[in-house]
Amino acid sequence: MRVSIIPVTAFQQNCSLIWCTKTMRGALVDAGGDLDLLKDEVKRRGVTLEKLLVTHGHMDHCGMTGVLAKELRLPIEGPQEEDRFWIESLDDPAKRYGLDGESFEPDRWLEQGDTVTVGDLTLDVLHCPGHTPGHVVFFHASSRLALVGDVLFQGSIGRTDFPRGNHQQLLDSITGRLWPLGDDVTFVPGHGNPSNFGHERQTNPFVGDKAFG
Repeated sequence: MRVSIIPVTAFQQNCSLIWCTKTMRGALVDAGGDLDLLKDEVKRRGVTLEKLLVTHGHMDHCGMTGVLAKELRLPIEGPQEEDRFWIESLDDPAKRYGLDGESFEPDRWLEQGDTVTVGDLTLDVLHCPGHTPGHVVFFHASSRLALVGDVLFQGSIGRTDFPRGNHQQLLDSITGRLWPLGDDVTFVPGHGNPSNFGHERQTNPFVGDKAFG
């Protein structure tokens, strides 16, 4: 699996182009905006898109996913259905924050334990609520790579002051579902630089081992 990170929107949200090097078929994860930029990167990499994946329903992560899906006739998979209320309200928040956005209906809502395929790749789905109730993480075991959206960041964690955010739930998602994947897992966050779980367990003030005694 290969990954290209493309920051989009005024929020510099990390949209990830992932693809199977054997088939050159790929997916965009969290196509929040700047669609011309995303399409240019897909073309530059020689990738054929087969679907769009969504970690959660916040506008900077999926505001333009529905538009791109209609334009390219691609299916949308994710997030978990508890984020339906976020996706249904995309039109209004997008206008409020000066972003383009449009609500949509995913072709497939995802659950803990599901898998998604991209070319010959299979990614595990982990439901990691807290930042939003329906947030999911995509994990490719053989590459030791996780696409975590806004669950975890280098040196920080996701906000929980949005509607239906839950701080304890977020901590439980990280320590109960991400840490067991292994310290050697590199992760791409929704904003900022990649890191790995081992480094965050050593240094992250919110969910590092020292934070829990």
